Amino acid sequence: MTAPTSPPPVGGLLRDWRKRRRLSQLDFAAEAEISQRHLSFVESGRARPSREMLLRLAEHLDVPLRERNALLVAAGYAPLYSARPLDDAALAAARQAVEAILDGHAPHPALALDRHWNLIFANAAAGALMAGADQKLLEPPVNVLRLSLHPDGLASRIGNYREWRAHIFSRLAQQIDSSGDTVLISLLEEFKSYPTPSNAKPYRPAQEPSGIAVPLELLSDAGKLRFLSTTTVFGTALDNTLAELTIETFFPADPETAAVLRALAENSTA
Repeated sequence: MTAPTSPPPVGGLLRDWRKRRRLSQLDFAAEAEISQRHLSFVESGRARPSREMLLRLAEHLDVPLRERNALLVAAGYAPLYSARPLDDAALAAARQAVEAILDGHAPHPALALDRHWNLIFANAAAGALMAGADQKLLEPPVNVLRLSLHPDGLASRIGNYREWRAHIFSRLAQQIDSSGDTVLISLLEEFKSYPTPSNAKPYRPAQEPSGIAVPLELLSDAGKLRFLSTTTVFGTALDNTLAELTIETFFPADPETAAVLRALAENSTA
């Protein structure tokens, strides 16, 4: 029989999060308004933090809610933050708000995603981004990053594939650095193994240092579509599901793309 595993010491977890945030023990103690000696005792396991102290330290370290629960359990306390599905009655108002944001963004594409970039909701215009992909990549759960980079997905239709891939890799690396999420680490390694499409253009570094974002250039039956995207999160959510939800909204980067999206929307309602 395999002996049950015990949770890791809370002090070690706190130390790992402090180092992930690149804070010295002295700097973090000053920021959290506790003595460095007390912080040292907590990290070494010589002192057990109170529940309130642990939550305060986690707040200063910007620890994700899911991992705050892990800290509480490691210290012998009950988890605080729930993780209810979006169809739970308690999240009805939040779900309606998300759907309203997506629908209100029409005729431009908008997606709601979980922490691992799996699609939860999409508005009707998002079909313009996904058309042409192999059906197996469109079966739930749809991972939108896999869909965009996979050779059977949209890779060959992304006009600036090398720049877009570099953008995704950079974004994933930032998330991994912030969260240490092992699923994201696996996804990044998977994406690195994908071949580059034979029609991919050479990498073009940004011509203007003042550029605000990497556009997505998508080759469609209606011509080249160029998008800029923005990300919205529920910054004050106290539920894991909402805290980890991301709304990705795409805006036309030129008048031609805006005209195509309007025409597609008008045709779908005709």
